[in-house]
Amino acid sequence: MPVEGELPSLGSANEWLNSEPLTAAGLRGSVVLVDFWTYSCINWLRSLPYVRAWAEKYEERGLVTIGVHSPEFTFEHNLDNVGRAATDMRVDYPIAIDNDFAIWRAFGNHYWPALYFVDAQGRIRHHVFGEGEYEQSERIIQQLLADAGVGGIDPELVSVDARGVEAAADWGSLKSPETYAGYERTEHFASPGGAVPDERRVYAAPERLTLNRWALSGDWTVGRQAAVLNEPDGRIAYRFHARDLHLVMGPAERGASVRFRVLIDGQPPGAAHGIDVDDQGNGTVAEQRLYQLIRQHSRVTEHTFELTFLDAGVQAYVFTFG
Repeated sequence: MPVEGELPSLGSANEWLNSEPLTAAGLRGSVVLVDFWTYSCINWLRSLPYVRAWAEKYEERGLVTIGVHSPEFTFEHNLDNVGRAATDMRVDYPIAIDNDFAIWRAFGNHYWPALYFVDAQGRIRHHVFGEGEYEQSERIIQQLLADAGVGGIDPELVSVDARGVEAAADWGSLKSPETYAGYERTEHFASPGGAVPDERRVYAAPERLTLNRWALSGDWTVGRQAAVLNEPDGRIAYRFHARDLHLVMGPAERGASVRFRVLIDGQPPGAAHGIDVDDQGNGTVAEQRLYQLIRQHSRVTEHTFELTFLDAGVQAYVFTFG
């Protein structure tokens, strides 16, 4: 493995969770796995079962796993939100809070997730951007530990039972792209007149949506990062082709909750409901996070998804699929 650089300083972290502050100098002698993440990212969520399993298996052999949380959305800057997410997702290893993206820049990183493999001499020896390459990644961990003089390493690879949002995507059926609701990055918006930035407006949906087009109905304000519902009974519709449909969303006011109802092709989802919805399509938004709304178990085809919010005050950030 080539040497890609030195482990940068971690001293610019805003806070540390699950650990006292760690330093590059203090980590010399240990093999280090650095995982860049942000807690609402579906790509990171699907890689988490492997990182968590490696951290558990190799900690006693000298592996130090560090999660660097570099937030994508404003709500992910909130330490309470990150701490709750880490607890819910069983992220027990040290977490560096990188709200200013200082560690991100020091690594020259551009991706969630991104894994960097550091040897016992503090040198970066490998990296992986995005999902996948799990077998190769674990073999590299084993090799770096062996190079550090660690013996008795079990060569068998970890076995993960990924469920819910952590389950691997159905890549063969995935034909819908990540789609943002905020005007900064939105695409394929089909409500007549388009999105009006930062202004309250009553939107309507066209009679028919083509694949990967989406629309708002009701009284919304489309902000830079999110679309915010101002009055009850607002709706989002999306024509998609994927096994899973997720939406990152949350209440605009802390402690509030927003009831919603999901339909697929005009009907309750039944067995196709996601983990955050019952079979009649009912759910509640009470936290700022990723919600799984649809998971199909039969042959994946093109469908129209409709999400109606019975209460005002929801912020909708991004659709992701799997």
